[in-house]
Amino acid sequence: MSTLESLDRQTTQARVLLARLTNVLLFLVVCVSWGTTWLGIKVAVETVPPLTASGLRFLIAFPLFLFFTLIRGDSIFFPRGSLGFFIFVTLCYFSVPYYLLNYGETHVSSGLTALLFSCMPVFILIFSSLLLRESIYLSQVLGIAIGFGSLFMILRSQGLNLGHSDFIGVLAILAAAIMHALCYVVTKKKGKEISVITYNTLPIGLAGLMLFLSGLGVEQPDFGGISADSWWALVYLGLCASVGGFIAYFFLLKRLSPVILSFVFIIFPVFAVIIGAWYEGHAISRELALYSMLLLVGFAITKVPIEKLLVKKD
Repeated sequence: MSTLESLDRQTTQARVLLARLTNVLLFLVVCVSWGTTWLGIKVAVETVPPLTASGLRFLIAFPLFLFFTLIRGDSIFFPRGSLGFFIFVTLCYFSVPYYLLNYGETHVSSGLTALLFSCMPVFILIFSSLLLRESIYLSQVLGIAIGFGSLFMILRSQGLNLGHSDFIGVLAILAAAIMHALCYVVTKKKGKEISVITYNTLPIGLAGLMLFLSGLGVEQPDFGGISADSWWALVYLGLCASVGGFIAYFFLLKRLSPVILSFVFIIFPVFAVIIGAWYEGHAISRELALYSMLLLVGFAITKVPIEKLLVKKD
């Protein structure tokens, strides 16, 4: 092998290594930014009512998304003939679910919120079967059973039951996860040709405005009473968690397989539970750690069905 060929080979290997390291770092960025989202919401709603907090978060994020559409030359408008889909995305992906998440965190810890929301891929699987006629494997059914059985034990270990207001928060978070899952599946069917930036920009702006105005009318927030921590949390949610995490996720969509990338939804709850426990001053019990691990393992099985792996090997 000549010296030139050896240098070319080393250069290629270095580029491959750099690309892999970049992917790993961006994957961690998504996991950490989305894992800290839940704590950010918890801090924000300490002194900002849920509707107002949801609206402010999106109003902070909107100018930056608008800037990206200008840089990329994308339209902020959905394609002609998709007004119904645009309204659906604005309401069912941004407006209602994010209010429910903010409301839920007024009753539930940030770590538990992340665990509850990690159910979303399961609901995606169910809606994909109902609306897209995709197959559900037996191992995925087993994974769902393990996941929801573990979730029940987590709720039980945390002392939540039907008689407590905490259960309302649980229902709100699960409803948000269901709505997001439905929106993902409908988007897969109707929004393939829409760029991700277009998909987010105008719906985020309109949702932010509607939520904020609704908050002004319904909640009548005292802006003078909002703490500095809550303001910083809203800025973090708007710029880092929404925009920063989104950019990294969008970049990885072009570089990693959907199956590998989807494990973000399994990993970020781990960050959320650890960070939330640290901030809220709660120790993570062995019982919670065990059931959380089982829950995430169960949901991981739903993403990589054993039968499909066996077919590929054969």
